[in-house]
Amino acid sequence: MDYLLKTEPSTYSFADLEREKSTIWDGVTNPVALKHLRGMKSGERLVIYHTGDEKAAVGTAAVVSVDTSDPKNPQIRIKAEKPIAKPKTLAEIKANRVFSDSPLVRQGRLSVVPLTDAQYKFLLS
Repeated sequence: MDYLLKTEPSTYSFADLEREKSTIWDGVTNPVALKHLRGMKSGERLVIYHTGDEKAAVGTAAVVSVDTSDPKNPQIRIKAEKPIAKPKTLAEIKANRVFSDSPLVRQGRLSVVPLTDAQYKFLLS
């Protein structure tokens, strides 16, 4: 499974992740988003999406480790991979039919969103 992780760039940006190389992804409180975090596995692919003024998929990362011993606060360590050459905007995402049933479009406030292979490939294309 691949996932999209949303972040406000003024709080924590993809550039911050690149500089730090890895981080624990935290601050998630939505029960559905927490369920997705708890379901992650080491090695899974991630897309980092900037919210706020940018509203675009900007970079890739990978899950390094998952500690779900505290289900209300899973510790997901992720590592930076690379920036997306041409970031995909929310408008481009909404216009693509592979996202028609995606929680990214249907549940705009969800901060952790599962992606299909086709969605992942589109975001990186």
